[in-house]
Amino acid sequence: MFSVLASNTMAHLSEGLAVTVVVLATSCYLCYVWLIKKPTKGMAPLPPGPPALPFIGNILSLRPDLHRHFAELASTYGPIMKLQLGSKLCVVVSSASVAKEVMRDHDPIFANRYETVAAKLFFYNGMEISLNSYSPEWRLLRKVFVRELLSTTVFESYYNLRRGEVRQMVSDVYKKIGSPIRIRDQTFMTVVNTVRGMLWGGALEGEERTRAAAQFQHLMEGSFELLGETNVSDLFPGIAWLDLQGVKRKMKRFVSSLDQILESQIDQRLKMNRGDGEVNGKKKESKDFLESVLPLMEGGDPNTRLTMTQVKGLLLDALVASTDTESLAVEWAMAEMMQHPEVMRKIQVELEKVVGTNNTVEESHLPKLCYLEAVLKEVLRVHPVAPFLLNRRPSQSCTISGYTVPKGTQIIINAWAIHRDPETWVDPLEFRPERFLDPTRKWDYSGNDFCYIPFGSGRRICAGISLAEKTMMHVLASLLHSFEWRLPEGTKLDLADKFGLVLSKAMPLVAVPTPRLSNPDLYY
Repeated sequence: MFSVLASNTMAHLSEGLAVTVVVLATSCYLCYVWLIKKPTKGMAPLPPGPPALPFIGNILSLRPDLHRHFAELASTYGPIMKLQLGSKLCVVVSSASVAKEVMRDHDPIFANRYETVAAKLFFYNGMEISLNSYSPEWRLLRKVFVRELLSTTVFESYYNLRRGEVRQMVSDVYKKIGSPIRIRDQTFMTVVNTVRGMLWGGALEGEERTRAAAQFQHLMEGSFELLGETNVSDLFPGIAWLDLQGVKRKMKRFVSSLDQILESQIDQRLKMNRGDGEVNGKKKESKDFLESVLPLMEGGDPNTRLTMTQVKGLLLDALVASTDTESLAVEWAMAEMMQHPEVMRKIQVELEKVVGTNNTVEESHLPKLCYLEAVLKEVLRVHPVAPFLLNRRPSQSCTISGYTVPKGTQIIINAWAIHRDPETWVDPLEFRPERFLDPTRKWDYSGNDFCYIPFGSGRRICAGISLAEKTMMHVLASLLHSFEWRLPEGTKLDLADKFGLVLSKAMPLVAVPTPRLSNPDLYY
């Protein structure tokens, strides 16, 4: 998640004033860093990489489409290569075998995160799961997160909530028949209202539901853009106090808004616990995440007690990990199926056999939708939502594939390149869901096969894989079972992507729905 590189690299760093300030303010510091980065006698060499300029390194040669740019560099310098980004050393991994060394063979060493100015602000200075260093605190937070939100018993208790939000999505789309719909916006609203219901309850309806989802989407997209932006303050810490690009200032505004939302929900729940019995002005019907974790904040064993900041961090982790990523994956899936109508038709035939034409899609149908599952897996191969996974940082110097990776190096795992490696995948640039129906190969999301790692691997693998998979499958199945889809008149489908913290479509997908089912009652 936490790439410090983004599409505006050249624009920011080509400004003469910024470069002048950087060089003058940090030249002595960089000379020192440059010297200590060199391996000492007897140590393995650093990985190969493109020639770097003094002081600024490889910054000015970077392209906006970093996932492709790094893949091309890897074809010249190999599956493990170094880049000097200002004062920071970066190592890029572009093959399954090297990724395995990092995320399995030496996982404890590489289980820490690489922190940026924007990420530290956004993620409460690491007082949560995503950015927290691998430590007893991190293990406690992850244990609480999984036990109280993602365990089988808890997950099943949210079934009616998940089903209700998907049915509301179908109803909303049905009301817009014949009109263009932005797929990402529609699915974001479904996902965010599902997750917020699991976190702190209180069903929203009508305009309030739409307004709350739009607010979250604005805050998430704005924060993600800053998290993925190249920040001079990260590359040259000696001048971070200047905040030349205003990243810190802008992020503080987003953080303030998000923090107010999270604190208000916690405050409401604390008031409810004191006797008023309502959440968001409504009687609470079932147990939610906040109800489970607040007792850990208010008392109990000091070794397992959570702070207010940690509780807010866990709420934020759940929102970040599910909302934008899942809605993007659904958008990419719909775009690929509109590009390949034969694939969409195969899914609809499967849905007719499994679900029928006089029924609604239920979660119980999902395990039988084998072709839809293969399509989703192929989407996440071709368009991994997190193209660089979550950046890592070794806690000590380590030898990987015969090269020294110094302590504190930024480690980028280019999942986008690994998923397109011709040594692993036949016709890797082709969208071919059938490859995931091969019974001789078990392709899943567990991270055990390093050729396919859309959710990462090792200790820092995504904790919410089962929730993400079930949500994306249910949303996609419902959209395809209930509606036919076409592009608005006079438009063309564009599959170009935009690199950033997440890999989004450069042009949002807009499509027009038409009912497939003859019984109108199935849309409400």
